[in-house]
Amino acid sequence: MQGNILNWKSKCATKKLWTTAAGAKPDGSEFESVDAPLEPQTWEGSFLCGLLKSQPHIFLVAAAKQLQELSNQREDTLNRWEHSIGSKGDCLHRRIAEMKEQECQPAIEDIMYMLIVYKFFKIEVPMVPNLSKLISNRRLQLWPPRETDLESIHGPEVLELIREHLTSIIRWVHRNGPKINRSTLRIKRLQFGRIYSASIMYGYFLKSVSIRHRLQLTLTHSEEILPPIQFLNAQFTSPQKQEQEEAVGGSGETSSSWKPSSVVNLHDLKGYMMGFDPKTLQLCAKLRSCEASNLIEKHSWALIGENMVLPQENNEAVILDPSTLKRLLLEAIAFGSFLWDVEDYVDEIYKLSDS
Repeated sequence: MQGNILNWKSKCATKKLWTTAAGAKPDGSEFESVDAPLEPQTWEGSFLCGLLKSQPHIFLVAAAKQLQELSNQREDTLNRWEHSIGSKGDCLHRRIAEMKEQECQPAIEDIMYMLIVYKFFKIEVPMVPNLSKLISNRRLQLWPPRETDLESIHGPEVLELIREHLTSIIRWVHRNGPKINRSTLRIKRLQFGRIYSASIMYGYFLKSVSIRHRLQLTLTHSEEILPPIQFLNAQFTSPQKQEQEEAVGGSGETSSSWKPSSVVNLHDLKGYMMGFDPKTLQLCAKLRSCEASNLIEKHSWALIGENMVLPQENNEAVILDPSTLKRLLLEAIAFGSFLWDVEDYVDEIYKLSDS
């Protein structure tokens, strides 16, 4: 009963804030398109969506406040459970804590998604809506492509790897799809959804690698005693996992699989990646949280289907030109890069679930 009253009060307060935000006039000089294929499912996400449209200058402050409030609510229930251990109320408080965790997760995912949308808003690139809104006579075309804006968020070395990825994907689609002509591609929606999700993961991976590379160079310049790859593996691995690996003798495996810096060019990102052993490669590619994994799945489905379902009759082959496919994949890669940043930021305030 007490929990319901608290929820009711929170929603009333948020409704008041929502009314204020919705009634405010946005600055006409601002980029106003904040459309995204995935609609918020919680009042936290809906509030931030409205705020981004009307008062974007306070968006980040509001998002941080929501994250802190959710973190405090979860911490409060966990503390009550901890203090009740061994008493008659142990099971009740444990169940309350579990329910609060389940209640917070969709709100956290909505906040994370809106933070990603905000990053697209800042570079003034509208996100592509559900493809059904853009397909006419089975043809999909996006204009303007906004390639330069989407490429601007990456450094030169990362951009080189992205262009190689785009070229290989476009060639693969052209080689494996029905042949029309050199300037036209055809791909089924579900197949495109898989490529789009893989490109999000690639953007996430490149962000992880580029951060790791900068740390590597910093360590190299400061002449650290620890082998760089071994040290960085420790930074990207949770303490619990390190203890488990040491218990089964995993620490020796890390040092033996590390490759000396003389084998690779540490100052070149691509060469640096080529020096990764399988364990390091997997570590960089792995999503750090369940929330990030859920967002990739939900966003991809929102783009190609509806309600996490794509009816068979809607899985028709879509005709598009290479520039349109390139635009979509650049957005996916940017989404993955933004996801890495957002996940890192949110985890500092609200501890996310390990994937």
